[in-house]
Amino acid sequence: MNILVCISNVPDTTSKINFIDNDSKFDKNGVQFIINPNDEFGLTKAIWMKDSNNADVTVLTVGDSSADAILRKCLAIGADKAIRIDCEAIDASSVSKEIVEHCNEVKYDLVICGRESIDYNGGLVPGLIAGYLDYNFVTNCVSLNIENGKAKCSREISGGIEVTESDLPLVIGAQKGLVEESDLIIPNMRGIMMARQKPLEVLSAKNIKARAIDKKYFKPQEKAEVKLIKPDELDKLIDLLENEAKVI
Repeated sequence: MNILVCISNVPDTTSKINFIDNDSKFDKNGVQFIINPNDEFGLTKAIWMKDSNNADVTVLTVGDSSADAILRKCLAIGADKAIRIDCEAIDASSVSKEIVEHCNEVKYDLVICGRESIDYNGGLVPGLIAGYLDYNFVTNCVSLNIENGKAKCSREISGGIEVTESDLPLVIGAQKGLVEESDLIIPNMRGIMMARQKPLEVLSAKNIKARAIDKKYFKPQEKAEVKLIKPDELDKLIDLLENEAKVI
C-alpha cells in the first residue's frame, strides 16, 4: 500500500502573532512553526499502518525551504520519504492542485490530510484533492481500518458517529480520535539519525495561479473591562444594559 500524508507547516499557537505590509501579510519573524496537529494525527496513523498494511509512507508539503525542518521531523517519526513542492502556499485551490499534479504522477492508495489547518481553518484542501482526483473522501475521520482493498471509516457528524465503507483510493481528513494525543510519536535519537539517511526530494512547482489572496488581517479586539454588579443593585444593572451596553 502506498500512503501519502499531506503536511502543513503552521505557527505554534503560543507564538505572538503580528502582521506587516499594512496588515496584508503574516509576519513570520520570531515565530515557531510546527506540524499541523490534525496532520500529525494522520501521520501517526500512517506509521501504524506500515506494519499492519505493509505500507510505504510519503509525507508532502507545499512551501519554501523553511518547511524542511518539519519534514525532517516527519522522517524521524517514521515516514519513509519526504517531498516538498517548492512554492509559496497561497490558497487552498493552488495548494491542492499542486498536490494533485504530483498524485497524477505517483499513484497513492490512501491520501491522508488533516481535516483543517490550525492557522486558516479553511478545511478545503482534502475535499479539493479528492474532487480533482475523483477519489472517495471521508472527512472528520476518527477511525480507519483497511482490509482487502476496502476502507472502513468512522467520522464525526452532528450528534454522533457515522460508519462508512469504501473502495480505495481514498482521501481522508484526519483529526483527534484517529489517534489520541498520547499516541503521537516523539522522535528518538535513532529516528533522528535515520532521518538523515532518508530522501527529502524538492520538486519544482507547476506555478498554479491562486484563486484567492489575503487582502487584510485583523487582530481580535481587546476585551473590555468587566464590570461587576452586586446582587442587590438590579436598577444599576438595568441602567448599564440599557444606556451603556445598549442591549435592551
